[in-house]
Amino acid sequence: MIKAHQKSFHSLFILSDTVLVIVAFILSYFIRFSLIGTADGVKYLPLREYEDYLFLIAVGYLLIFLFGGLYNPQRSRSLIYQFFDVIRANIFGVVYFLALLYLVKEIDISRTFIGVFAVTNTLLDIFFRLLLFSFLRSMRKRGRNLKHVLIVGYSRTAEVYIDRLKANPGWGYSVFGIVDDAMEKGTRYRGISVIGKLSELEELLSKNDLDELVIALKVEDYTLLSKIVETGERFGLHTKFAPDFMTMISGKANMEDMDGVPVINIRSVPLNSLGNRFVKRAEDLVLGSLALIIAAIPMAVTAIAVKLGSKGPVIYKQTRVGLHNKEFTMYKFRSMKVQDEEEEKTEWTTENDDRVTKVGKFIRKTSIDELPQLFNVLKGDMSLVGPRPERPFFVEKFRDEIPRYMVKHQVRPGITGWAQVNGYRGDTSISRRIDMDIQYIENWSLWLDITVLFKTVFKAKDYNAY
Repeated sequence: MIKAHQKSFHSLFILSDTVLVIVAFILSYFIRFSLIGTADGVKYLPLREYEDYLFLIAVGYLLIFLFGGLYNPQRSRSLIYQFFDVIRANIFGVVYFLALLYLVKEIDISRTFIGVFAVTNTLLDIFFRLLLFSFLRSMRKRGRNLKHVLIVGYSRTAEVYIDRLKANPGWGYSVFGIVDDAMEKGTRYRGISVIGKLSELEELLSKNDLDELVIALKVEDYTLLSKIVETGERFGLHTKFAPDFMTMISGKANMEDMDGVPVINIRSVPLNSLGNRFVKRAEDLVLGSLALIIAAIPMAVTAIAVKLGSKGPVIYKQTRVGLHNKEFTMYKFRSMKVQDEEEEKTEWTTENDDRVTKVGKFIRKTSIDELPQLFNVLKGDMSLVGPRPERPFFVEKFRDEIPRYMVKHQVRPGITGWAQVNGYRGDTSISRRIDMDIQYIENWSLWLDITVLFKTVFKAKDYNAY
């Protein structure tokens, strides 16, 4: 089926990119010297001398595109990521162009021309892929250019896999059926039927022209993996393995090669990267210092109000659990009456809690009580954005009761977080809060932090804060 046309499609793709490089090269020459122009009296090489380098440029760019993965299957890949690949490949292309001119000691090729060529070729490549992307998605939605898939094993993963394909018809996958020993023949999920037992796999593959075999066995059936892979490869099928570890493995899990041994990282944590940690810390120091300057007067007014409103210290210190399960002292404006230290360690604040003072009720609603934590941020105990830290008593309680609770301690805790701006603050679902925290941890970016901070500022009044 689809594999019969794949080679022709790749050849056409490579030919199209070759034409685009040539068009971009010639077009850039006219943009540089006809539209932009040169100073009076400045001479420049004619187009034919520029064209002496065109063959090497075209070949170099195609090799960069090839090794950059631009000709790999892109069915289920986001268009944005494809654009990033194009931009990255063109950057390497410019480096190659400059290196080539340096090697041949060519000094008469305009460097402005090279810049114009880089931009022109990038834009043409992006536009071409946008058209191709739209055309192929449209074809696949109409039932053409499909990959026909057989799923081996009926599991939760198999159902999720089918859900994804149904939600994205533009990917162009058609599930032929499911093979499983435990489910009765004819059992259906979203229109996909169980069509046989594992013992019938070879017969099904020999009688039907399929493109891919997706193994989605339950964990207890993994002893059959080797035989199924062998069978699929014997029939020349592209074989995929969808592990049934949905509750354990992150959606962004990745695999690394340890000298030939494939190892799956259960959870992808962007802040494990030294570069990302540097960016995150710089964000905390710069924005934290700026926030402290802006908040200086409101903090001074709040301190006076707390002092006059009830007996006790202005700043309330509490032990919390932070990065790598280490305890630290967190600062807040005192919003409650002074209470027994042991009782405070284990008591949860609830709605209409009579321990909260009149001033405390206001500063808790508006999150002003959290402002002293800016000092925790500058010290390095906390971050501006991250999972909220909890008291040791509750950490010990929830680590056994709430699945994946301790994952939150893989990053610094925050003054505000993804869970909080989505309404999970105070006496709300701990499980859902942890799900939101893990979403943040696995998808961290500087832009996500800015989004959370923006929402925090403009949703400062929190009706779940008691």
